[in-house]
Amino acid sequence: MEKIPTIKEIAKRLKVSTSTVSRALHGHPSIGLVTTMRVNKVANELNYVPNQAAISFKQRKTFTIGVILPDFSDVFFSAALSGIEDCVSKRNYNVFIGQSSEDPAKEKRILEAMKNQRLDGIIISISKNTTDYGVFEQLKKYNIPVVFFDRIPGMEDIHYSACNLQSGMLQAIDCLTDKGHRSIGLINGPSQLLASKERLDGYKKGLHKHQIDINNDFVVSSDLSPAQNYYAMRRLLSLEQRPTAIITFNDYVARDAIAVVKNSNLVVNRDISFISFANSPIWSFMDNSPLASIEQFPKEQGVKAAEILFKLIDYRIEETPSTPVFHRAVFDSSMISHKVNFRA
Repeated sequence: MEKIPTIKEIAKRLKVSTSTVSRALHGHPSIGLVTTMRVNKVANELNYVPNQAAISFKQRKTFTIGVILPDFSDVFFSAALSGIEDCVSKRNYNVFIGQSSEDPAKEKRILEAMKNQRLDGIIISISKNTTDYGVFEQLKKYNIPVVFFDRIPGMEDIHYSACNLQSGMLQAIDCLTDKGHRSIGLINGPSQLLASKERLDGYKKGLHKHQIDINNDFVVSSDLSPAQNYYAMRRLLSLEQRPTAIITFNDYVARDAIAVVKNSNLVVNRDISFISFANSPIWSFMDNSPLASIEQFPKEQGVKAAEILFKLIDYRIEETPSTPVFHRAVFDSSMISHKVNFRA
């Protein structure tokens, strides 16, 4: 088996020290140009490849971060991942990607695996069912920084990149009331999600702004599965006095709710109007779209999460502040109107 060339072999050929070779390979200013050129020439002749494990050990870095997403197929999370990878590539880092599939047990296993690999840091959007945050406390003990994005846990003292959902919700209710709606429903997400609470708070604030009494029957929750989305919409349709407009947790919930409305021989955005969160591209392929969607800027959230993580990694390697600083970036959500057609 062919022997793998090392720094020692280069040093032996040139009759210099291994430290000189190492500095020359890294372009250290203390090594002259001629010596640097000679070292690189021999390294190329020997097909020398740096020992990444040794470099990582010396620099206390693996040059790899972990990213955990609930669902790879969701265009929101794929857009966020694109933003993260744009930032990571500029730092010449690698990315290990894990999919929790909305399963807290799987999410925990992925986090444990990333901890055992001593990755330099982790970016995560938690699953919709995650309620136990103990594993994140463990990561602190191993000095592995974690940055949350979009779906963040109800924890104090965390770093995150997220969206202010109330701003978009208020715009949505303004839009619907301008069109004459006073009976506005909400199909929300799982109650344990902080994002669901933010939507509900914004919904109540918007109704209060327009002096509309809150009808608790108009607020239903879904676990975000199609079956639950259908059930939530049918429940609203079964009311004696049903809503004339509905705001949904995201575009996928809206898609399922719209299907129920059409199957009930009602006309979307005439009999019942919709506004959804996320503003995903799916509506360009659909016959019926909501009046508007609320943009949550997933790519921008991902970029900012990565920037925060690298700041934390640099702090850890260089000098950890005596007083912890928690980095938080919040983007205001914004309603985007759609061109809609009235089709049964």
